[in-house]
Amino acid sequence: MRPLPQIIRVVDLETTGCAPPAHGVCEIGWQDVALKGERWELDGEGGSILVNPGRAIPPITQAIHHILDEDVAEAPWWHDVARRVLDPYPRRVALAAHRADFEQQFCTPNLTHGANWICTWKCALRLWPDSPSFSNQVLRYWRKPEGLEQSRGLPVHRAFPDAYVTAHHLRDQLNEAGVAQLLEWSRDPGLIPRVRYGPHRGKAWSELDHESLMAFLTDRDPDIRFTANAEMDRRSGGGAVGRGNPQELLL
Repeated sequence: MRPLPQIIRVVDLETTGCAPPAHGVCEIGWQDVALKGERWELDGEGGSILVNPGRAIPPITQAIHHILDEDVAEAPWWHDVARRVLDPYPRRVALAAHRADFEQQFCTPNLTHGANWICTWKCALRLWPDSPSFSNQVLRYWRKPEGLEQSRGLPVHRAFPDAYVTAHHLRDQLNEAGVAQLLEWSRDPGLIPRVRYGPHRGKAWSELDHESLMAFLTDRDPDIRFTANAEMDRRSGGGAVGRGNPQELLL
């Protein structure tokens, strides 16, 4: 029997807001990335489906993705669309999204068959800490991924183009660090390369004095708390904050 192909499906959602069940999905897009020989590459054409969210789309979110109520009035419901996109045959190794915590609010385990998730945002923080920002689009123009067709990645904030761009980031992350490492990083909060705000904004965490670093250990943001604790561990010999060296990436 031939082994099943190794495929990861990148998904992107456009929604009526960010807090289900008050908000619903109005579009889902996807693009697969597959292991071909020893390298990961984009696979297939991908696609998108409009979804009836079962409620009006607020003007503030229409202004982001430009999906109108009349566009989705005759579209299928989320429960009729989600499972066939999120759990296709052959079963994917994992699902992936940029800032996957958002997609996971709507793509619940009963719809994904309990799939593992890779967050390309969290992985970008680890692999490309020198980026000026870590949004999907800033990474697109800062990195200029090989093979990314400009027109297929537009318009921004539509489900397929965003999934297509994210798939290029995922492909390069997989080829740099591997599936197991990306899954591990994705399970943790984000490891933020530089201080985000305050008098030390823009500094590397290693530049902070002990008292300043201690103040971040109780920050409201779980990514900041996680990063500050990681820097404390580093100072006591427990690891590094930021880019791992090649040997670390193999472990």
